[in-house]
Amino acid sequence: MVRWTVYTRTGCTLCEELMVQLAEVLGEAASDVAVIDIADDPELEARYGRRIPVLMADDDFVCSYRLDLDRVRGYLRQGG
Repeated sequence: MVRWTVYTRTGCTLCEELMVQLAEVLGEAASDVAVIDIADDPELEARYGRRIPVLMADDDFVCSYRLDLDRVRGYLRQGG
């Protein structure tokens, strides 16, 4: 099973949109998505800054800003 992580920041509308779209694709599995606010971690803030939201599958970069449905579906086919 794929471990999904979204790096976000409070008040980020793009982050909210990505989360809604991801939930539609993942269904019940969306409850297992780790949501990490980068403002709480200086290292993550330095790494991602304004590039949020960032979606990771396991430790692989999937997309940033907008949800890449093709890549998400590819990960789902590989590891469910």
